[in-house]
Amino acid sequence: MTGVGEEPPVVLRVDDLRVTFTRGGREIHAVNGLSYTVRRGRMLAIIGESGSGKSVSVRALMGLLPPSAVVEGSAVLGEEQLVGRTDKAMRAIRGRDVSMVFQDPARSLNPTMSVGAQIVEAVRAHRPLPKREAAARAVELLKLVRLSAPERRFHEYPHQLSGGMRQRVMIAIALAADPKVLIADEATTALDVTTQAQIMELLVDLQERLGTAIIMISHDLGLAASYADEVLVMYAGRAVEHAPTSTLFGNVRMPYTAALLGAIPQLTTPSHSQLTVIGGHPPDLGALPEGCAFRERCPRATEKCIERPPLEEHEPQHAYACWHPVDQRAGDVLSPLSTGDEAVKEEVR
Repeated sequence: MTGVGEEPPVVLRVDDLRVTFTRGGREIHAVNGLSYTVRRGRMLAIIGESGSGKSVSVRALMGLLPPSAVVEGSAVLGEEQLVGRTDKAMRAIRGRDVSMVFQDPARSLNPTMSVGAQIVEAVRAHRPLPKREAAARAVELLKLVRLSAPERRFHEYPHQLSGGMRQRVMIAIALAADPKVLIADEATTALDVTTQAQIMELLVDLQERLGTAIIMISHDLGLAASYADEVLVMYAGRAVEHAPTSTLFGNVRMPYTAALLGAIPQLTTPSHSQLTVIGGHPPDLGALPEGCAFRERCPRATEKCIERPPLEEHEPQHAYACWHPVDQRAGDVLSPLSTGDEAVKEEVR
């Protein structure tokens, strides 16, 4: 039991994780020294644009990258080192200790098998239960993820369910062996806003009831602000800001994080306004620039930024990698951005 004021135990510790691909004779540095911890019953949101390395980093933990990927560093789950394990050894850990819910449940579920059969298969992969007991466990899991009429849904096929229902089935499969860590990789992106909120509320409920640690991979800072306990922002394969959620959103420091926030549509924005976007493009991961990878898109950049800023805890529990941080409390403008039209003009140039 965790005492009053004590932090829950760490269940996953990632240190200096690196992932490199070789394509066409070039080395692609997808993840460059990522470190973090995840505690029991807590949710860590890893946020960033497409190509920032967030999904690659968690797939490396799961052993789901192609053989061409070189994974280095350390990822300790409980007492198990995940980096360097064979695929056979990882199969014993996947689902049992760490599970993943993917973005598109329609592609993740087998269309030729009933929902119940797929959950039973997941249960029996890690628990030597007779089929009848495994089926009873499957129905329990469908109830746990709040799927209506679970006994009937057990016999239905994926095409008979809505997108939200299919995602609940995927969560049930992921929870089949009571994993210590559940990874939700853009698990709500393909859903409408209402269903998205329902799935996130479900994940938070499971986190509290079961003590499951959750890693949420997303590009949506709004979701992170609403549901995560802490937020790690990635850019060009590196962490650039990391803090408890209230701390980070109370005073964003990294200009890239500020830019992501500024790109979120606001209720106060006049209708038919151009969406705000981050100008420029993410860097080529096969030819990363010297210094701060964000400097060519950042109007605050100076010659100092040719030197790469380290990720350091500049304030209590608030780490960021920037020589010229923004400061909301001092009235700094949050987002060094351009409108959609300006972005097009920049592209033409």
